[in-house]
Amino acid sequence: MNNDTITESQLAAYKPTTTYIGISWGAMLIGVLAYLIGLWNAQSMLLNEKGYYLAVLALGLYAAISLQKTIRDRAEGIPTTNLYYMISWAALGLSIALIVIGLVNADGLILSERGFYMMAFTLSLFAAVTIQKNTRDEEQVRKLITPVTGFNNNSGINIDKEVNSQPDSGKSLFGSVKSKMEGNE
Repeated sequence: MNNDTITESQLAAYKPTTTYIGISWGAMLIGVLAYLIGLWNAQSMLLNEKGYYLAVLALGLYAAISLQKTIRDRAEGIPTTNLYYMISWAALGLSIALIVIGLVNADGLILSERGFYMMAFTLSLFAAVTIQKNTRDEEQVRKLITPVTGFNNNSGINIDKEVNSQPDSGKSLFGSVKSKMEGNE
């Protein structure tokens, strides 16, 4: 086997482990539930304030996942518009600004409560991005392994040195392997 061949076991090394996936989902569950339980138990907050914080969390989660996906699409050579890329950045920035502004101006909350909401918000955003990345990694490894019939540990997918020698081609390993398998390069 030369350096230009990727085997099924080497591709599987790019797949996130079950433990990492479980920890990511656990972090998401803990972050979102802690945030929501905090809102539920916040006696000093009016219902409209609770709605504000809930909407900020939803915006933040969506924006973080969307931005991560757009950045990854660009890294793999999948076309994305600059407008959507900028909107994703703006939405994430807006959600962070809104949570900070809301917590700074929350007169009924003590400093530890403000810190609690910020930590739960941050944990939730990070976990959402990680879950999205794990899902995409698993799907790409599955797509690369599945279509090849008779794939075993001694066979592999041949990748030209030309693909490997283009560091600025904008494609990840998955993008290069997929393009090679489909005969696009």
